[in-house]
Amino acid sequence: MPKAVRRTFVLATTPLALVALLGAGAPPSTGSSGAGDPYFPLAGNGGYHVDHYDLTLGYDPGSGHLDGKAVLTARAGQRLSRFDLDFKGLTVTGLTVGHAKAGFRRDGQELVVTPRRALRKGERFTITVTYQGKPGPVTDPDGSLDGWIPTDDGAFVAGEPQGAMTWFPANNHPTDKSSYDFTITVPKGRTAVANGVLLSQRTTHGKTTFRWRQSEPMAAYLATATVGKFDVQQFTTKSGIRVYNAVDPREAAAAAPVLKKLPSVLEWESKLFGPYPFRAAGSIVDRAPNVGYALETQSRPVYDRAPGLSTLVHENAHQWFGDSVSLTSWKDIWLNEGFATYAEWLYAEQHGGDSAQKTFDDLYAKPASDGLWEFPPGDPGSGANIFGTPVYARGAMTLHALRTRVGDRAFFLILRAWASGHRDGNGTTAQFQRLAERVSGKDLDGLFQTWLYTPGKPNRL
Repeated sequence: MPKAVRRTFVLATTPLALVALLGAGAPPSTGSSGAGDPYFPLAGNGGYHVDHYDLTLGYDPGSGHLDGKAVLTARAGQRLSRFDLDFKGLTVTGLTVGHAKAGFRRDGQELVVTPRRALRKGERFTITVTYQGKPGPVTDPDGSLDGWIPTDDGAFVAGEPQGAMTWFPANNHPTDKSSYDFTITVPKGRTAVANGVLLSQRTTHGKTTFRWRQSEPMAAYLATATVGKFDVQQFTTKSGIRVYNAVDPREAAAAAPVLKKLPSVLEWESKLFGPYPFRAAGSIVDRAPNVGYALETQSRPVYDRAPGLSTLVHENAHQWFGDSVSLTSWKDIWLNEGFATYAEWLYAEQHGGDSAQKTFDDLYAKPASDGLWEFPPGDPGSGANIFGTPVYARGAMTLHALRTRVGDRAFFLILRAWASGHRDGNGTTAQFQRLAERVSGKDLDGLFQTWLYTPGKPNRL
């Protein structure tokens, strides 16, 4: 996700295995308050996995008031006498676990829940939270806004990396992926756009209710419920993908020529990376001048203004790299941003622009003092750096160095195998390196060490 443009062979780890891994070290019957991510230690929670979110929202853009009901269907990964949800800012008006009222308290971004009885390991259970208030964004470590961001006609809702907790209670770490249903009611004349397929739209008594369903697993940060005055276009591509574009009329003229290319971009990316991983696609083009980025919200990227073609290519490449194949740790974000940036290079190369080699050479010519070499992309150092230039550009340079080393045939096999082998799951840099070595038959440790982990400008291989 370009921030400032901004603004994601071993099978993916299963959710319950992740629960066991991420809950390690917690007391025997208490879910941990975070997933243990080194950059965002309180993000996510241990002890359980959410299979499904059913979110019912009512939003009034005039007052900025949100009424919400979240029903989470979950599985306990350990015996649980207490567990946490990530939820910040809004007032909880009721909470049940199963059909029984549960105790709860707020502790910073944590909603600490104590069910009436302890949950058994492996037990499926529901958590129902009702809440209300005026949602607003959180400020990320790099100073940008993230979450529910009010606009002059609604809200721009983009959750990477922390913002999901500003509008619904969640297990907010990329390792906990779930299906979603959204029911969003807004004043007549406004449109509410979420992820996946639009199931229905009904207007009554001056309000319109939109029902959306995201069937494929999704990390919480990729959920959206963007609200505004939008021109809507719906169609189905030749390959059967259901496209829904929602465009602020003020951005329509600038966005139209780029959005017209979306079907061909998806077709091109599908040939390179494998079948498109979702049932639905599209774009949300808002006018949100205070945001400053676009985000690859799953199945339907959200843009703060009319995007350029390279941004469209980037955000839709994320549907494979970041959305379908998600991170295991935010430290590995080059697997999202480096891949989506390299997709831009490949698109230019194959559509009359500069070759990827020329783009690489131009970047490598930058002096050692340039911000491109400020930190290694495989270890950005903190959450403040995860959307920095090295993650995007040097991350893409890593992929080009790999392509140069193993050759085009092996390189594109690696990309497709990564997307298919971890589809709907998660991956790590170590797994990607092992896959690249297995497909190419080469020892690539030196290449990955040089381009991902060596501080400063690396020696050219």
